[in-house]
Amino acid sequence: MLNGRRVLVTGGTGSIGGAVAACFRDAGAIVHATGPTEDECKRAKASDKSSSINFDLLDVRSNEAVRDFIGALDDLHVVVNCAGVIRRGEERNPDVFDSVVDINLNGTMRVCEAALDKLSASGGCIINIASMLSFFGGGLVPGYSASKGGVAQLTKSLAIAYAPHGVRVNAIAPGWISTPLTKALQDDPARAGPILARTPMGRWGTPEDLQGLALFLAGPHAAFMTGSIITVDGGYSVS
Repeated sequence: MLNGRRVLVTGGTGSIGGAVAACFRDAGAIVHATGPTEDECKRAKASDKSSSINFDLLDVRSNEAVRDFIGALDDLHVVVNCAGVIRRGEERNPDVFDSVVDINLNGTMRVCEAALDKLSASGGCIINIASMLSFFGGGLVPGYSASKGGVAQLTKSLAIAYAPHGVRVNAIAPGWISTPLTKALQDDPARAGPILARTPMGRWGTPEDLQGLALFLAGPHAAFMTGSIITVDGGYSVS
């Protein structure tokens, strides 16, 4: 279903973005995965899991860079917005808050709007990466929480705005996923214990747990879905 289709995964040098990029690659898509620095792109290219994925530098904070990058693509069928940062314990600083929101929320909007014409031409779709903190507050991460709450509302709003263009917009909201960003929490029994105790499935999620849903949302079986925000959290949000 995705063979030969072109997929853009921003933040594709990260754990979640890399897993999503790999599943589209394995489904036969032409995958462009972006990272914020040359070093991250080089490390991703060197991974034994990244063969046949095109890794490129892209600063989602730059309107010009986003427009130029997407404009250079021959066509585009799927966009997955994974680019994001979290600065735990620092985000009450207004400058840090602004930086986090600019990448996580404004960057998502920049990519969506720059990709609209190509996605409309191909009948394509957008998958945003929200978070369980789209629904809960986070005292240590007000910028991240605000930005991910914004991503959820942006997903709903663009679903309405882009429907006349034939473009669907949905979001995945991961729960507690085992990545380098959550390693400090995983390694702290006092913090990991309550997380696992509240998670009915009793484990941390993995980036691979998001792959099936990403493929589903990009495929024809989700043809009548837009504006949906789907949790992948082991039951954390309902317990």
